[in-house]
Amino acid sequence: MLLLNDEAYMKLALQMAESALGQTGINPVVGCVLVKEGRIVGMGAHLKRGHGHAEVLALQMAGEEAKGSTAYVTLEPCSHYGKTPPCSDRLIEAGVQRVVVATTDPNPLVAGTGIAKLRAHGLDVSVGVLGEESTKLNEAFNKFIVTRMPFVTMKTASTLDGRIASKTGDSKWITSPDSRGYVHTLRHQHQGILVGVQTVIADDPLLSTRGDLPAVQPVRIIADSLLRVPLGARVLTEQDCQPTILLASTQAPAERRAALEARGITVLTCGDGPQVDLTLAMQQLGEREIGSILLEGGGRLNGAMLERRLIDKLVLMFAPKIIGGAAAPVNIHFDGFAKMDDAITLDRMSVEQFGPDVCITGYPMYKS
Repeated sequence: MLLLNDEAYMKLALQMAESALGQTGINPVVGCVLVKEGRIVGMGAHLKRGHGHAEVLALQMAGEEAKGSTAYVTLEPCSHYGKTPPCSDRLIEAGVQRVVVATTDPNPLVAGTGIAKLRAHGLDVSVGVLGEESTKLNEAFNKFIVTRMPFVTMKTASTLDGRIASKTGDSKWITSPDSRGYVHTLRHQHQGILVGVQTVIADDPLLSTRGDLPAVQPVRIIADSLLRVPLGARVLTEQDCQPTILLASTQAPAERRAALEARGITVLTCGDGPQVDLTLAMQQLGEREIGSILLEGGGRLNGAMLERRLIDKLVLMFAPKIIGGAAAPVNIHFDGFAKMDDAITLDRMSVEQFGPDVCITGYPMYKS
């Protein structure tokens, strides 16, 4: 039975889950609210992989009040032993009477078994309340847990005519401080940042999350087939809280590889060709449990990732500027399609404004 307040309590649980984006690694973000006789008696959010799940924290807050309550959970309670005991068992033991679930867990170890266990023990379970919102919140987890491949968001910042720098290479700053602040939020919400070596050579970026408050720092990932990255680059010299991974080819000089590895830099071999095998690279990063990546590459890396259908989401930021120049680098560069019907289109598109800039977000639809 769907009660009038179900969506209101689930919205609160989703807000709690969203607040932990970027903190849980390859785990999903989950929120839980316990309600009894019209009062909220417990609340919790999963904050860190290996630590208490949302349901457990909410039950701890509720104490004896959990008995006879309704639990609002943004993701199906787990039913297996991982780094923590099953949350479905904890809800049953606490005497929770009803559970409202936003969406089922795509994890093959759960996939409906948590809900089935709750029902088998007599609990009233409703599924699907604000399910679309929950699914979007955990879009990176949903892909990784099934495919073991990272969810890749491509972010570009360009002029209206698609330039990411002028014909002289000047790129500071295309977009406004408001847009750059949003980008740092995106960095915090992803486990890794991927750029090409040419970006490192040209700009010597730190590739960190900066802001008014400390944040979990993503892993820096550099596509560098021949290991041309300067040894003095900041992505190599500043490793305290933010490691760097280099993606290279077997054609990279052995002495360069040895010098980098001697400094504690991880070098992954991704193919035998002159360029990094990007599909293999994503597989290897997935094996290292990097489940989400923010791609901030130049036009060629962006284009290559799109051509290989490795992009899951696009965030395209446009400043109200036109700079022109045949030699000015563009935001996406690849050979292109022969027919307009073959073009990659964006699904579920949304438009936001940050200061004077426009941000278009969407999901690429690849033609078969």
